[in-house]
Parts: sequence; structure tokens; C-alpha cells
Amino acid sequence: FNSTWWKRSVAKGHLENLLEQQIPRLRRYARALFRDVEQADDLVQDCLERAWSRADRWQPDTDLRAWLFTIMHNLYVNKVRYHQSHPTVALTETDDPADPGVSGQERAMQLRDLEAGLAELPADHREVLMMVCVEDLTYQQVAEILGVPVGTVMSRLHRARERLRGWDKGKRTVLRRVK
Repeated sequence: FNSTWWKRSVAKGHLENLLEQQIPRLRRYARALFRDVEQADDLVQDCLERAWSRADRWQPDTDLRAWLFTIMHNLYVNKVRYHQSHPTVALTETDDPADPGVSGQERAMQLRDLEAGLAELPADHREVLMMVCVEDLTYQQVAEILGVPVGTVMSRLHRARERLRGWDKGKRTVLRRVK
């Protein structure tokens, strides 16, 4: 009976449960990055595979979500660099259930507008916006994940919010009378 083996087995089982709990957040973040369900799912799979194969590098007293987001960010950057010549595909489906307080048509229009606005953001701005606003990560956590100063995170977040606020104003179609 090897006690070191036993401790590692118990730790791996615990990590497996913790990883499983993070999958919805990883999927949401990956879909925001790629805006393509298949590419996002591949990114999540790669992230989980890398985390599992390097489980010995995770310190149990640290933030697992930040560690996974760091792995995912690095994989994403590598994929983007590798596939720069391929165009991105717009998200055409969503897993979010309809909000019962909002009509289906109104919700669809809001989601369409939000998706279009997010698609217009540069990837680094979209990344920060999703981590802070959707995933509730602190500026410090985002800075560590992305490997940038906290001021850069704050600046990107501000610029992303400003661009989203002004996006629909600049994109509205002006109707004119044609004879």
C-alpha cells in the first residue's frame, strides 16, 4: 500500500469534481471568444485535457477558475495565431433559455444586438469584458490570467464598455425617401 499513490488518487478525484463544476463557465467564455459553438467546445476540451494532464501543477489552495482561464486564454491565443487566415463564424445558436419576463422576439433582438456589438469589439477588449462582467473575475485575476498590468485590464474594459454603449447609435440605419 503506497500512501503517496493514495493521496494523488484522492486529489485527482477531487480535482475531477472541481473541473466538472467549471465547465459551464469555460463554455460560456469560450463561446464569447470564438462565437462558434464547435470551436468553443474544442477549446473547452483542450483546456480540460491540458488541466488534467498537468493536475500536479495546480495548487489546491489557489483559485482553480483563474488557473483554468489562464490555460484557456493561452490555448486561445495559440489557436488564433495559428489560424489567423481563417475568418470567424458568427454564433447562430444559443443554449440560454428564454427569459419568461421578455417576449421571444424582443429577447432575440436584444441578443442579436449584443452579439453584433461584441463581434465588433477587438478580441482583447471582448476577453476582458467577458471575464469581468460575465465571469465576475477581479481586475487582478484578469491581469494575472492575461499576463498584463491591472491598468491595462481597466483600460480595455472601459474602452469595451464605451464601444458597446455607442455601437447601436452608430449602426442605426437612416431611412430616406426614394422616388
